[in-house]
Amino acid sequence: MSVNVKEEPVLVPSCDVVVENTELEVVNRVEEAKLEDYGTCVDVITERVNQLEQKVVEVEQFYSIKDGAGQTNTSKSNSGGKKVTISQPSKCSSAGKEKTRGKHVSSPELMRQFATIIRQIAQQKWAWPFLEPVDVEGLGLDDYHKVIEKPMDLGTIKTKMEGSEYSNVREIYADVRLVFKNAMRYNEEKDDVYVMAESLLEKFEEKWLTIMPKLVEEEKKQAEEEAQDRASRQLAVEAAQAEKARDLSNELYEIDQELEKLRETVVQKCRKLSTQEKKGLSAALGRLSPEDLSKALKMVSEGNPQFPAGAPEVELDIDLQTDVTLWRLKVFVQEALKAANKSSGGTNAQNNNNGGEMNKTNAKRKREITDALTKVKKAKKP
Repeated sequence: MSVNVKEEPVLVPSCDVVVENTELEVVNRVEEAKLEDYGTCVDVITERVNQLEQKVVEVEQFYSIKDGAGQTNTSKSNSGGKKVTISQPSKCSSAGKEKTRGKHVSSPELMRQFATIIRQIAQQKWAWPFLEPVDVEGLGLDDYHKVIEKPMDLGTIKTKMEGSEYSNVREIYADVRLVFKNAMRYNEEKDDVYVMAESLLEKFEEKWLTIMPKLVEEEKKQAEEEAQDRASRQLAVEAAQAEKARDLSNELYEIDQELEKLRETVVQKCRKLSTQEKKGLSAALGRLSPEDLSKALKMVSEGNPQFPAGAPEVELDIDLQTDVTLWRLKVFVQEALKAANKSSGGTNAQNNNNGGEMNKTNAKRKREITDALTKVKKAKKP
Protein backbone atom coordinates (compact mmCIF):
# COMPACT_ATOMS: atom_id res chain seq x y z
CA MET A 1 0.00 0.00 0.00
CA SER A 2 1.22 3.47 -0.75
CA VAL A 3 1.30 6.44 1.60
CA ASN A 4 -0.25 9.74 0.73
CA VAL A 5 2.41 12.23 1.77
CA LYS A 6 0.75 15.53 2.62
CA GLU A 7 2.65 18.76 2.97
CA GLU A 8 1.34 19.59 6.42
CA PRO A 9 3.48 21.34 9.03
CA VAL A 10 4.71 19.44 12.04
CA LEU A 11 3.42 21.03 15.20
CA VAL A 12 5.70 21.80 18.13
CA PRO A 13 4.87 19.72 21.21
CA SER A 14 3.58 21.74 24.13
CA CYS A 15 1.89 21.27 27.46
CA ASP A 16 -1.46 23.14 27.37
CA VAL A 17 -2.90 24.44 30.60
CA VAL A 18 -6.38 25.97 30.48
CA VAL A 19 -6.71 28.66 33.15
CA GLU A 20 -8.40 31.96 33.74
CA ASN A 21 -6.38 35.05 32.88
CA THR A 22 -6.20 36.02 36.54
CA GLU A 23 -4.58 32.69 37.40
CA LEU A 24 -2.11 32.64 34.49
CA GLU A 25 0.82 34.14 36.35
CA VAL A 26 0.51 31.72 39.29
CA VAL A 27 0.22 28.72 36.97
CA ASN A 28 3.25 29.84 34.99
CA ARG A 29 5.30 29.98 38.16
CA VAL A 30 4.16 26.49 39.12
CA GLU A 31 4.99 25.13 35.68
CA GLU A 32 8.42 26.80 35.77
CA ALA A 33 9.09 25.16 39.13
CA LYS A 34 8.11 21.77 37.70
CA LEU A 35 10.38 22.31 34.71
CA GLU A 36 13.23 23.19 37.05
CA ASP A 37 12.62 19.97 39.00
CA TYR A 38 12.75 18.00 35.76
CA GLY A 39 15.99 19.74 34.84
CA THR A 40 17.49 18.83 38.23
CA CYS A 41 16.52 15.18 37.70
CA VAL A 42 18.24 15.21 34.31
CA ASP A 43 21.40 16.76 35.81
CA VAL A 44 21.57 14.09 38.52
CA ILE A 45 21.12 11.30 36.00
CA THR A 46 23.75 12.84 33.70
CA GLU A 47 26.29 12.93 36.55
CA ARG A 48 25.60 9.28 37.37
CA VAL A 49 26.02 8.35 33.71
CA ASN A 50 29.41 10.12 33.59
CA GLN A 51 30.60 8.16 36.62
CA LEU A 52 29.37 4.89 35.14
CA GLU A 53 31.15 5.62 31.86
CA GLN A 54 34.48 5.84 33.72
CA LYS A 55 33.82 2.50 35.41
CA VAL A 56 32.88 0.94 32.08
CA VAL A 57 36.20 2.12 30.58
CA GLU A 58 38.13 0.46 33.42
CA VAL A 59 36.30 -2.82 32.96
CA GLU A 60 36.75 -2.65 29.17
CA GLN A 61 40.50 -2.25 29.60
CA PHE A 62 40.68 -5.40 31.72
CA TYR A 63 38.90 -7.61 29.23
CA SER A 64 40.70 -6.18 26.21
CA ILE A 65 44.06 -7.02 27.82
CA LYS A 66 42.83 -10.40 29.05
CA ASP A 67 41.43 -11.46 25.68
CA GLY A 68 44.41 -10.14 23.73
CA ALA A 69 44.43 -8.71 20.20
CA GLY A 70 42.21 -5.87 21.39
CA GLN A 71 39.12 -8.08 21.68
CA THR A 72 36.53 -7.29 24.33
CA ASN A 73 33.85 -9.22 26.11
CA THR A 74 30.39 -7.73 26.26
CA SER A 75 28.13 -7.81 29.29
CA LYS A 76 24.60 -6.95 28.25
CA SER A 77 22.17 -5.37 30.62
CA ASN A 78 18.58 -4.31 30.27
CA SER A 79 19.84 -0.89 29.36
CA GLY A 80 21.87 -2.11 26.39
CA GLY A 81 25.25 -3.70 25.76
CA LYS A 82 28.18 -2.51 27.78
CA LYS A 83 31.69 -3.75 27.29
CA VAL A 84 33.79 -4.52 30.21
CA THR A 85 38.22 -4.78 31.31
CA ILE A 86 41.31 -4.72 33.85
CA SER A 87 44.93 -4.04 33.81
CA GLN A 88 47.12 -7.05 34.45
CA PRO A 89 48.47 -7.34 38.01
CA SER A 90 51.93 -5.84 38.42
CA LYS A 91 54.99 -7.88 39.26
CA CYS A 92 55.83 -7.73 42.95
CA SER A 93 58.83 -8.08 45.22
CA SER A 94 59.98 -11.26 46.93
CA ALA A 95 61.49 -11.69 50.40
CA GLY A 96 64.80 -10.12 51.31
CA LYS A 97 65.08 -7.80 48.29
CA GLU A 98 63.14 -7.07 45.12
CA LYS A 99 63.27 -9.88 42.59
CA THR A 100 61.32 -10.26 39.39
CA ARG A 101 58.61 -12.92 39.44
CA GLY A 102 59.43 -15.93 37.28
CA LYS A 103 63.14 -15.78 38.20
CA HIS A 104 64.27 -18.81 40.19
CA VAL A 105 65.43 -18.15 43.74
CA SER A 106 67.64 -20.95 45.04
CA SER A 107 67.00 -22.39 48.47
CA PRO A 108 69.46 -21.64 51.31
CA GLU A 109 70.43 -25.31 51.32
CA LEU A 110 71.37 -25.24 47.63
CA MET A 111 73.30 -22.00 48.10
CA ARG A 112 75.29 -23.59 50.95
CA GLN A 113 76.10 -26.60 48.78
CA PHE A 114 77.33 -24.33 46.02
CA ALA A 115 79.41 -22.28 48.47
CA THR A 116 81.11 -25.53 49.52
CA ILE A 117 81.97 -26.28 45.88
CA ILE A 118 83.56 -22.86 45.45
CA ARG A 119 85.65 -23.30 48.63
CA GLN A 120 86.87 -26.66 47.34
CA ILE A 121 87.89 -25.06 44.03
CA ALA A 122 89.59 -22.16 45.82
CA GLN A 123 91.64 -24.60 47.91
CA GLN A 124 93.17 -26.25 44.84
CA LYS A 125 96.93 -25.65 44.50
CA TRP A 126 96.48 -23.94 41.11
CA ALA A 127 93.73 -21.62 42.31
CA TRP A 128 95.94 -18.83 43.68
CA PRO A 129 95.99 -16.69 40.46
CA PHE A 130 92.20 -16.51 40.56
CA LEU A 131 91.57 -15.62 44.20
CA GLU A 132 91.97 -11.86 43.74
CA PRO A 133 91.29 -9.38 40.91
CA VAL A 134 94.01 -9.28 38.24
CA ASP A 135 96.66 -6.67 39.10
CA VAL A 136 96.57 -5.00 35.70
CA GLU A 137 98.93 -2.12 36.55
CA GLY A 138 101.35 -4.22 38.61
CA LEU A 139 101.70 -6.81 35.86
CA GLY A 140 101.79 -4.18 33.11
CA LEU A 141 98.81 -5.66 31.27
CA ASP A 142 97.92 -2.52 29.32
CA ASP A 143 95.58 -4.30 26.93
CA TYR A 144 93.78 -6.40 29.57
CA HIS A 145 90.56 -4.33 29.70
CA LYS A 146 90.47 -4.19 25.92
CA VAL A 147 90.42 -7.98 25.74
CA ILE A 148 88.39 -8.73 28.87
CA GLU A 149 85.03 -6.95 29.02
CA LYS A 150 83.99 -8.16 32.49
CA PRO A 151 86.82 -9.08 34.89
CA MET A 152 85.90 -11.59 37.61
CA ASP A 153 87.70 -13.50 40.40
CA LEU A 154 86.79 -15.96 43.15
CA GLY A 155 87.33 -13.37 45.89
CA THR A 156 84.79 -11.03 44.34
CA ILE A 157 82.31 -13.90 43.98
CA LYS A 158 82.71 -14.75 47.69
CA THR A 159 82.08 -11.11 48.67
CA LYS A 160 78.95 -10.96 46.50
CA MET A 161 77.65 -14.18 48.01
CA GLU A 162 78.18 -12.88 51.55
CA GLY A 163 76.30 -9.72 50.57
CA SER A 164 73.37 -11.74 49.15
CA GLU A 165 73.89 -10.23 45.72
CA TYR A 166 73.06 -13.53 44.03
CA SER A 167 69.50 -14.84 43.95
CA ASN A 168 70.24 -18.28 42.55
CA VAL A 169 73.16 -20.64 41.93
CA ARG A 170 73.00 -20.24 38.16
CA GLU A 171 74.18 -16.65 38.54
CA ILE A 172 77.13 -17.79 40.66
CA TYR A 173 77.89 -20.60 38.22
CA ALA A 174 78.09 -18.08 35.36
CA ASP A 175 80.55 -15.88 37.28
CA VAL A 176 82.79 -18.82 38.28
CA ARG A 177 83.00 -19.95 34.68
CA LEU A 178 83.76 -16.35 33.71
CA VAL A 179 86.82 -16.34 36.01
CA PHE A 180 88.43 -19.22 34.15
CA LYS A 181 87.15 -18.27 30.70
CA ASN A 182 88.70 -14.81 31.04
CA ALA A 183 92.07 -16.38 31.90
CA MET A 184 91.86 -18.75 28.95
CA ARG A 185 90.86 -15.91 26.64
CA TYR A 186 93.66 -13.53 27.62
CA ASN A 187 96.45 -16.10 27.83
CA GLU A 188 97.71 -18.48 25.20
CA GLU A 189 97.28 -22.24 25.49
CA LYS A 190 100.97 -22.78 26.23
CA ASP A 191 100.87 -20.38 29.21
CA ASP A 192 100.68 -21.81 32.74
CA VAL A 193 97.71 -19.62 33.68
CA TYR A 194 95.74 -21.00 30.72
CA VAL A 195 96.47 -24.62 31.73
CA MET A 196 95.61 -23.89 35.39
CA ALA A 197 92.31 -22.22 34.42
CA GLU A 198 91.36 -25.05 32.09
CA SER A 199 92.03 -27.67 34.75
CA LEU A 200 90.07 -25.86 37.46
CA LEU A 201 87.16 -25.24 35.09
CA GLU A 202 86.96 -28.95 34.35
CA LYS A 203 86.88 -29.80 38.06
CA PHE A 204 84.26 -27.14 38.69
CA GLU A 205 81.99 -28.45 35.91
CA GLU A 206 82.16 -31.96 37.43
CA LYS A 207 81.08 -30.68 40.84
CA TRP A 208 78.35 -28.54 39.23
CA LEU A 209 76.76 -31.67 37.78
CA THR A 210 76.34 -33.09 41.29
CA ILE A 211 73.87 -30.37 42.31
CA MET A 212 72.02 -30.13 38.98
CA PRO A 213 69.25 -32.63 39.91
CA LYS A 214 68.48 -30.67 43.07
CA LEU A 215 68.51 -27.39 41.13
CA VAL A 216 66.16 -28.67 38.41
CA GLU A 217 63.77 -30.02 41.03
CA GLU A 218 63.69 -26.68 42.85
CA GLU A 219 63.13 -24.70 39.65
CA LYS A 220 60.27 -26.96 38.57
CA LYS A 221 58.58 -26.73 41.95
CA GLN A 222 58.93 -22.96 42.08
CA ALA A 223 57.56 -22.58 38.56
CA GLU A 224 54.49 -24.63 39.52
CA GLU A 225 53.93 -22.56 42.67
CA GLU A 226 54.24 -19.30 40.75
CA ALA A 227 51.80 -20.56 38.10
CA GLN A 228 49.27 -21.43 40.81
CA ASP A 229 49.80 -18.05 42.45
CA ARG A 230 49.27 -16.21 39.17
CA ALA A 231 46.14 -18.23 38.47
CA SER A 232 44.74 -17.47 41.93
CA ARG A 233 45.44 -13.76 41.61
CA GLN A 234 43.93 -13.70 38.12
CA LEU A 235 40.79 -15.44 39.34
CA ALA A 236 40.48 -12.95 42.19
CA VAL A 237 40.85 -10.02 39.80
CA GLU A 238 38.36 -11.50 37.34
CA ALA A 239 35.85 -12.09 40.14
CA ALA A 240 36.19 -8.47 41.24
CA GLN A 241 35.70 -7.22 37.68
CA ALA A 242 32.72 -9.54 37.14
CA GLU A 243 31.12 -8.09 40.27
CA LYS A 244 31.86 -4.58 39.02
CA ALA A 245 30.28 -5.45 35.67
CA ARG A 246 27.15 -6.76 37.41
CA ASP A 247 26.92 -3.59 39.49
CA LEU A 248 27.26 -1.50 36.34
CA SER A 249 24.52 -3.48 34.66
CA ASN A 250 22.19 -2.95 37.62
CA GLU A 251 22.96 0.76 37.83
CA LEU A 252 22.42 1.24 34.11
CA TYR A 253 19.10 -0.56 34.37
CA GLU A 254 18.07 1.68 37.27
CA ILE A 255 18.95 4.77 35.25
CA ASP A 256 16.89 3.47 32.35
CA GLN A 257 13.96 3.01 34.71
CA GLU A 258 14.36 6.52 36.10
CA LEU A 259 14.52 8.00 32.61
CA GLU A 260 11.42 6.07 31.58
CA LYS A 261 9.51 7.30 34.64
CA LEU A 262 10.64 10.86 33.98
CA ARG A 263 9.57 10.57 30.35
CA GLU A 264 6.16 9.22 31.31
CA THR A 265 5.71 11.97 33.90
CA VAL A 266 6.49 14.66 31.34
CA VAL A 267 4.10 13.12 28.81
CA GLN A 268 1.34 12.86 31.41
CA LYS A 269 1.69 16.58 32.09
CA CYS A 270 1.21 17.29 28.39
CA ARG A 271 -2.08 17.07 26.55
CA LYS A 272 -2.83 14.26 24.13
CA LEU A 273 -2.25 14.83 20.44
CA SER A 274 -5.36 15.99 18.62
CA THR A 275 -6.74 14.18 15.57
CA GLN A 276 -5.40 16.95 13.36
CA GLU A 277 -1.94 16.67 14.89
CA LYS A 278 -1.94 12.93 14.32
CA LYS A 279 -2.79 13.53 10.66
CA GLY A 280 0.02 16.05 10.44
CA LEU A 281 2.42 13.57 12.05
CA SER A 282 1.37 10.87 9.59
CA ALA A 283 2.02 13.20 6.68
CA ALA A 284 5.33 14.37 8.13
CA LEU A 285 6.57 10.79 8.41
CA GLY A 286 6.26 10.55 4.66
CA ARG A 287 8.64 13.48 4.21
CA LEU A 288 11.46 11.91 6.20
CA SER A 289 14.61 10.61 4.56
CA PRO A 290 14.99 6.81 4.51
CA GLU A 291 17.55 7.02 7.31
CA ASP A 292 15.38 9.19 9.55
CA LEU A 293 12.37 7.06 8.73
CA SER A 294 14.20 3.95 9.98
CA LYS A 295 14.94 5.80 13.23
CA ALA A 296 11.28 6.78 13.60
CA LEU A 297 10.12 3.21 13.08
CA LYS A 298 12.66 2.04 15.65
CA MET A 299 11.06 4.42 18.17
CA VAL A 300 7.71 2.78 17.48
CA SER A 301 9.21 -0.69 18.04
CA GLU A 302 10.69 0.43 21.35
CA GLY A 303 7.18 1.20 22.57
CA ASN A 304 5.77 -1.88 20.90
CA PRO A 305 8.26 -4.80 20.62
CA GLN A 306 5.84 -6.63 18.30
CA PHE A 307 6.09 -3.89 15.67
CA PRO A 308 8.21 -5.14 12.70
CA ALA A 309 10.34 -2.03 12.23
CA GLY A 310 12.89 -3.80 10.02
CA ALA A 311 10.39 -5.38 7.63
CA PRO A 312 10.44 -4.27 3.95
CA GLU A 313 6.82 -3.17 4.23
CA VAL A 314 5.02 -2.31 7.44
CA GLU A 315 1.69 -0.83 8.47
CA LEU A 316 1.60 1.78 11.21
CA ASP A 317 -1.62 2.72 12.97
CA ILE A 318 -1.10 6.10 14.57
CA ASP A 319 -4.15 5.81 16.83
CA LEU A 320 -2.80 2.62 18.43
CA GLN A 321 0.46 4.22 19.59
CA THR A 322 1.01 5.31 23.19
CA ASP A 323 1.21 8.98 24.12
CA VAL A 324 4.90 8.54 24.92
CA THR A 325 5.59 7.15 21.44
CA LEU A 326 3.53 9.86 19.71
CA TRP A 327 5.31 12.69 21.49
CA ARG A 328 8.72 11.11 20.79
CA LEU A 329 7.82 10.78 17.12
CA LYS A 330 6.53 14.34 16.96
CA VAL A 331 9.67 15.86 18.48
CA PHE A 332 11.96 13.66 16.36
CA VAL A 333 10.12 14.41 13.10
CA GLN A 334 10.16 18.12 13.80
CA GLU A 335 13.91 18.15 14.43
CA ALA A 336 14.65 15.89 11.47
CA LEU A 337 12.70 18.01 9.01
CA LYS A 338 14.18 21.20 10.44
CA ALA A 339 17.69 19.79 9.92
CA ALA A 340 16.78 18.66 6.40
CA ASN A 341 15.40 22.10 5.50
CA LYS A 342 18.51 23.79 6.87
CA SER A 343 20.73 21.44 4.88
CA SER A 344 18.83 21.97 1.65
CA GLY A 345 18.75 25.75 2.13
CA GLY A 346 22.43 26.09 1.27
CA THR A 347 21.96 24.43 -2.09
CA ASN A 348 18.93 26.34 -3.37
CA ALA A 349 20.87 28.01 -6.16
CA GLN A 350 22.09 24.75 -7.51
CA ASN A 351 18.65 23.24 -7.12
CA ASN A 352 17.14 26.06 -9.20
CA ASN A 353 19.60 25.39 -11.99
CA ASN A 354 18.81 21.71 -11.94
CA GLY A 355 15.07 21.82 -11.30
CA GLY A 356 14.20 19.01 -13.67
CA GLU A 357 16.72 16.61 -12.18
CA MET A 358 15.63 17.45 -8.64
CA ASN A 359 11.99 16.82 -9.46
CA LYS A 360 12.89 13.41 -10.82
CA THR A 361 14.99 12.70 -7.73
CA ASN A 362 12.19 13.80 -5.40
CA ALA A 363 9.67 11.68 -7.25
CA LYS A 364 11.97 8.66 -7.00
CA ARG A 365 12.59 9.33 -3.33
CA LYS A 366 8.88 9.51 -2.58
CA ARG A 367 8.33 6.24 -4.35
CA GLU A 368 11.09 4.64 -2.28
CA ILE A 369 9.56 6.00 0.90
CA THR A 370 6.13 4.79 -0.17
CA ASP A 371 7.41 1.27 -0.83
CA ALA A 372 9.62 0.89 2.26
CA LEU A 373 7.65 2.95 4.76
CA THR A 374 5.12 2.40 7.22
CA LYS A 375 1.66 2.46 5.96
CA VAL A 376 -0.25 4.90 8.09
CA LYS A 377 -3.74 3.76 8.77
CA LYS A 378 -6.15 5.36 11.11
CA ALA A 379 -7.97 2.83 13.25
CA LYS A 380 -11.73 2.93 13.29
CA LYS A 381 -13.15 4.07 16.56
CA PRO A 382 -15.88 1.87 18.07
